[in-house]
Amino acid sequence: MEFLSNGFVQAFHLLWSGNAETYSAIWATVMVSSYSICCSLIAGIPLGFCLGYFNFRGKKSVRTVVDTLMALPTVFIGLIVYAFLTRRGPLGDFSLLFTLPGIAIGQTILALPIVIGLSATAIESTDKKLRTAIISMGANRQQLFMSSLWEARHGLLAGAIAAYGRVMTEVGISMMVGGNIKWHTRTITTAIALETNKGQFGMGVALGLVLLTIAFCVNVSVSFLRRRY
Repeated sequence: MEFLSNGFVQAFHLLWSGNAETYSAIWATVMVSSYSICCSLIAGIPLGFCLGYFNFRGKKSVRTVVDTLMALPTVFIGLIVYAFLTRRGPLGDFSLLFTLPGIAIGQTILALPIVIGLSATAIESTDKKLRTAIISMGANRQQLFMSSLWEARHGLLAGAIAAYGRVMTEVGISMMVGGNIKWHTRTITTAIALETNKGQFGMGVALGLVLLTIAFCVNVSVSFLRRRY
């Protein structure tokens, strides 16, 4: 197990010395995951609210579709997005293939069903008597929407964490749509896969430690918010 201990030593050296290649992958990952999670939350929370709050014909079928999409393989999403963004695809003129915005599009598609499904569950779990009380007090639609979101805030936070963790650790979309281009679209996960295959175990460990650190910071922040609010 000497190679394992040497890998950790090399990992700490790369992080401490500010290795440019390592931090380039970290920066690309943070940027693309932040873009995708913001887009998925902006679109997914209102859609999840509508799915969880209102009763309409075909609701169960829609919910089944959303739950199914939550388990979409990342390579399949990467394939579809690649087909749309390639020069022969309908969005080829935008030159988004092998760019960080292109990866963000794929990761948004990955995260959106998770946000919608968990947001709907969170809204459904709120006290229905509270909704009646809010409406009886003369609240408008915006006030009803914001009050319901506030009551379901813990469930919404859990959904956001689950979606963020999904996009942070995916490989298929980043590899197929981003192309794993050094200094440009290489993310933490694609760099780990590449460097480990090349025998550069230290860099793989370093980037893995960064992923764990980010996950830890996100969970600590959420715990703080729960205690605070």
